[in-house]
Amino acid sequence: MKAFATLVNALDSTNKTGLKTEAVIQFLKEADDNDKLWLLALFTGKRPKRNINTALLKTWAMEIANIPEWLFQESYSSVGDLGETISLVLPPPLNQKEASLSAWMEEIIQLKRATEEEKKEFVLKAWASLAGTSRFIFNKLLGGSFRLGISSKTLIQALSKHYKIDPSVITHSIMGNWDIQNVTFDKLVQGAYTDTRISQPYPFCLAYALEKELEDLGEVKEWQAEYKWDGIRGQFIKRNDQVFIWSRGEELVTDQFPEVKNTLLQWKGNFVIDGELLVVKNNTVANFSELQKRLNRKTITKKMMEEYPVAVYAYDLLEYEGEDWRYYELKQRRKKLEELISENVVANITISPIIHTENWKEMERMRENARLLNSEGLMLKSLSSPYHTGRKKGDWWKWKIDPLTIDAVLIYAQKGSGRRSAFYTDYTFAVKKGEELVTIAKAYSGLTNNEIQEISRFVNKHAIEKFGPVRTVKPELVFEIAFEGISFSNRHKSGVALRFPRILRWRKDKTVSEIDDIENIKKLIKP
Repeated sequence: MKAFATLVNALDSTNKTGLKTEAVIQFLKEADDNDKLWLLALFTGKRPKRNINTALLKTWAMEIANIPEWLFQESYSSVGDLGETISLVLPPPLNQKEASLSAWMEEIIQLKRATEEEKKEFVLKAWASLAGTSRFIFNKLLGGSFRLGISSKTLIQALSKHYKIDPSVITHSIMGNWDIQNVTFDKLVQGAYTDTRISQPYPFCLAYALEKELEDLGEVKEWQAEYKWDGIRGQFIKRNDQVFIWSRGEELVTDQFPEVKNTLLQWKGNFVIDGELLVVKNNTVANFSELQKRLNRKTITKKMMEEYPVAVYAYDLLEYEGEDWRYYELKQRRKKLEELISENVVANITISPIIHTENWKEMERMRENARLLNSEGLMLKSLSSPYHTGRKKGDWWKWKIDPLTIDAVLIYAQKGSGRRSAFYTDYTFAVKKGEELVTIAKAYSGLTNNEIQEISRFVNKHAIEKFGPVRTVKPELVFEIAFEGISFSNRHKSGVALRFPRILRWRKDKTVSEIDDIENIKKLIKP
């Protein structure tokens, strides 16, 4: 339990992926196989059901701490987490019990058949022998709401790095159906309990930002032009009557899109398709914010699928009937993809349309109008290109539209980390709302080192308030903020959310009276 508590504390103490990875690897070095197995079980939701009502835990804690309910409630309101509140109000432990995570989990599971008095005796003894983070974790495990402060991608990358196993093998293995009582850790991560080859994706072919003059690309007819959609790029695999959906971020997201999975199960043949997951309503691609409402949900309800209907726009064919098609020319792959989709006509999986023009000037006009379709611009792909692994300059280009911009004022600043820990590098910006200012975006990039140093000197001189590491500053410095998209959002005080905001330039020529108004900014949102 001590090693697990150290891991949990380390994960909660940083938002840096590298440090989280190091913490997981350190745990894997120290913990025994049963504890490592429980790490995976807890992470993938295979925790035991709650065997003790949290109301009882609260009652017992007040009894041991000898405090009235009003004081406990005040503490709970301040802390915000029941398990942590209990761990803080209890007196120091009387002794230290050295037991593994797996040993504690076995005892917690046995509570299912225990009487209330037996449960109370067990919990009180545990509280008396655990301190700090270990006691907090114990309470969370009892309550059945334990969550690790790490993404699935980071955990899988840590396992992959430590054991030198392909990430997709680990993903398929630990995200599948397995019972902790019937597996061993080593065999599980190595894919011994499932055929991981059947779900194996290919490395994605990626594009460089266009850096050539259009005329230098040659004839327009030598290129396939498509819209660049703003969704989740994925690979859609159907092999041996099983379907797997992988995101470009190396996450297995099949269960998040059941309607797509069920559609592909009805298709003829075996294949691997590269495409984009999008919310599509009335044949129109919706803003990315609509798709976000479908992500990382444990349960996808019928109502959610109706409100945010997901479709796939297919780009490419990587495999067909067990044959690797990546080395065929794009024009051959496209023809086969068209044949495959024509044999399986459905509403929620379609082929991404090709843009046909007579010359590059026409193509440029199509790009300029791409935002009207909620597209980020165009993709230009050489018709003779294979499907490369990663990026290879010259064959695929992404030709994005110019970003949207607003003028906003700096109101909060926070110091960076590492080499930039002495300077304020993380900024929050606001725009006008009548006579007030409302926050609209955070941004961390786009300034030179000299500008960062100048802003840091300003913050040191004009800080108004301190909130931990954050400084409220006098609203004087105006910046032009660029972003790719905008949508309404109830989670932000401004009522809008910006997609990929970054600092375009410092507008020293403008004052705070000249920043944009939120009502005008909302007019940028496409109906």
